[in-house]
Amino acid sequence: QLQASGGGLVQPGGSSRLSCAASTRTFTGYSMGWFRQAPGKEREFVASISRSERLIYYGRSVKGRFTMSRDNAKNTVYLQMDSLKPEDTAVYYCAADERERPGTTSSWVYWGQGTQVTVSS
Repeated sequence: QLQASGGGLVQPGGSSRLSCAASTRTFTGYSMGWFRQAPGKEREFVASISRSERLIYYGRSVKGRFTMSRDNAKNTVYLQMDSLKPEDTAVYYCAADERERPGTTSSWVYWGQGTQVTVSS
């Protein structure tokens, strides 16, 4: 089970941090990812970190502004979002997969319930 939290209303140019806690005894066996979906749009890849922590990928629209990290001791991943823009408004989903490279499509196996992030003044 994946539980995402930390969404809310943020002003343009501001920052926010999302968390995703995983209920598993083998957290280090999973690559973790973040996706987002805005109203009327397809789900979009945001970031991922592999189970080995050697591979970290970012979507083109967030690269340089978002940072993903994981704390294996807490079974939690984080998404630090800086320089937020109105177009970052979406429901953000946490995902997990046992593959080292699950890719950037929605083929990941496990999904959380999503948390809303709204960037607006």
